[in-house]
Amino acid sequence: MARHGAFELAVPVSAVDHLTGSAHAPVTVVEYGDFECPNCKQAQSALKLLLERFDGRARLAFRNFPLEDVHPHALAAAEAAECAGGQGQFWPMHDLLFANQDQLDDDSLKAYAKQIGLDGAQMLKEVYAGRFDALIDAHLQEGAAARVNATPTLFINGRQHMLPVKLQFLQRSVEDELEWQQNKAFVYESRDGREKKG
Repeated sequence: MARHGAFELAVPVSAVDHLTGSAHAPVTVVEYGDFECPNCKQAQSALKLLLERFDGRARLAFRNFPLEDVHPHALAAAEAAECAGGQGQFWPMHDLLFANQDQLDDDSLKAYAKQIGLDGAQMLKEVYAGRFDALIDAHLQEGAAARVNATPTLFINGRQHMLPVKLQFLQRSVEDELEWQQNKAFVYESRDGREKKG
């Protein structure tokens, strides 16, 4: 019972992704985002409410998709987030970057690192040494392969969410996915029952 009709995630979610929410949630939302994108910032409240409403049933993965042509600080912010992630602080840095989206210069990034207990000067050294370039490039290539060309772009269980990134639409999409999974399980159980009887 495969589902088609929308662009699909090119690379499945794995342990290398930055994830928040239950590890066993049946629905995974993947966001390709840009820390300097105003639309991404607006989407954060809807995504947080979505996780609260579907606690245990939905989780969120964030992949960097910095649009350098229009957002000059996006790449450094993405790499700062990856640096924080390497020390178990991705989501605190993620929240700080979006909360202070208009202040993503080097001094600000150092200050955010300090707020979450990291060495800001060392973080910038790693960022400008290119330590995270390959990782960000991989996210960009994976996104492009999945037809991502703007931010935020969301995928729900591997299929692109084509509706506006607003809570009511996200909630409907997650509910539809949960219902589909339940119906799929019922069909498989019915098939198994018929096979046993035969």
